[in-house]
Amino acid sequence: MPHALRGLRLPIFGAPLFIISTPALVIEQCKAGILGLLPSLNARPSAQLEDWILEIKAALLAHDHQHQQALSAPFGINLIVHKSNDRLEEDVRICVKHEVPVVVTSLGARTDVNDRIHAYGGIVMHDVINNEFAKKAIEKGADGLIAVAAGAGGHAGTKSPFALIQEIRAWFDGPLALSGAMASGQAVVAALAMGADFAYMGSVFIATLEARASQAYKDCVVQSSSDDIVYSNLFTGVHGNYLAQSIVNAGLDPQHLAQSDPTKMNFSSESVKAWRDIWGCGQGISVVKEVLKTSDLIERLRLEYQESLGRLALLQL
Repeated sequence: MPHALRGLRLPIFGAPLFIISTPALVIEQCKAGILGLLPSLNARPSAQLEDWILEIKAALLAHDHQHQQALSAPFGINLIVHKSNDRLEEDVRICVKHEVPVVVTSLGARTDVNDRIHAYGGIVMHDVINNEFAKKAIEKGADGLIAVAAGAGGHAGTKSPFALIQEIRAWFDGPLALSGAMASGQAVVAALAMGADFAYMGSVFIATLEARASQAYKDCVVQSSSDDIVYSNLFTGVHGNYLAQSIVNAGLDPQHLAQSDPTKMNFSSESVKAWRDIWGCGQGISVVKEVLKTSDLIERLRLEYQESLGRLALLQL
């Protein structure tokens, strides 16, 4: 296991949430002992990404100076490496300049990007929705994988987590995180039992005080369950999971959505509008009962995680 990933006090990655994740959320995640991630595209213009990285580093350094017995977890940046992202080169340059510990790449795997991150000792995790993509990512130099199973928020696959983890672990023994309806400490234990090293959690952090989401969005997460999640490729050209109420609010029928042309996928201002008005969300949100401080949410996850481990220990008797 890479050294940076051994520094987590809970085996959780805070998934990068488009528009929603900012330094405020990432800093609190890292201080509480989980890996905090944000998409580079949340920083607009690109120059803001450098400011954000410096802000995160300074806050975590100050925290570690005062909390030697509870050091912060590392942070990371998510890069969209799809050809439609015309900011990729500049965002990679900034990540390399500031030696971002963990980089998560999405929507394609790039050897040249991986090589530049590895040159300073960084770790690259690549998210995949099936075993074929997983093999391609490792062949192109990724250090680890994020298995995006059915039920994940935003862009998601359709594979059962049992099948996806099983197929990847048949040939890959490196760092592996599981994404898909991960919203409780019990889910973390289940992910580990299946063979993953980490749980990849995103939607549960939408309903936190530090998340850059509208109050209406947060309230909708609190009020919704898996029955309120719609899987569609209409909004970005790639299939993803969204809150039905936001689709209704946009004047559309969640049960009768058109199919989109995947070649139209882009990350321009138009796609930002789609994520702003059509709210991405995963299926695990029924456990979200209120809007919490990030630190309080992670403490809840820690208690659930420990309780679940204790229950399994009793079963072994």
